Amino acid sequence: MTYVSGFVTPVEQGKKDEYVRSAKDAWPLFREYGALAQVETWGDNVPEGKRTDFRRAVDLQDGEAVVFSWIVWPDKTTSDACEKSMETDERWEKLAMPFDGKRMIFGGFETIFEAQA
Repeated sequence: MTYVSGFVTPVEQGKKDEYVRSAKDAWPLFREYGALAQVETWGDNVPEGKRTDFRRAVDLQDGEAVVFSWIVWPDKTTSDACEKSMETDERWEKLAMPFDGKRMIFGGFETIFEAQA
């Protein structure tokens, strides 16, 4: 089974194209470090919850959208190695980050079930 790094972050509506460019620019590095896939999604149905929701998770402000993203890895070891490279590989620092990283939530997830059509 694969391993998944998941991210939820707020992005200003007007920076959608810039965000997409940054994701496309990051993909070659993720792929080089072993990623199998990268998926970036732009929220268009992100309802307010009664207790918690994506909006509260990232402290969404007026004029922002919630972006939900994930990277698929062959295993946790590969994901961890890529994460560690962010401290030493200067190419990561050169990538644009058109979002507030302080409000990003992220985590690593072991796949426990997977199905595809």
